[in-house]
Amino acid sequence: MSAPINLNKVKKERNRASRKARADENAVQFGQSKAQKDQLKARAEQIARNLEAHKREK
Repeated sequence: MSAPINLNKVKKERNRASRKARADENAVQFGQSKAQKDQLKARAEQIARNLEAHKREK
């Protein structure tokens, strides 16, 4: 006869694995380096300035 299995530990380990997989997917999808974030922020500010400069006065 084999050794008894603690089902609570099995369930917790399965949950950990699924959370880790979801975290890895999110890191790929949303993860950006600080340089990339700064570059995107600077580009957005440049676009906003350009748009503001071209608005017509009422």
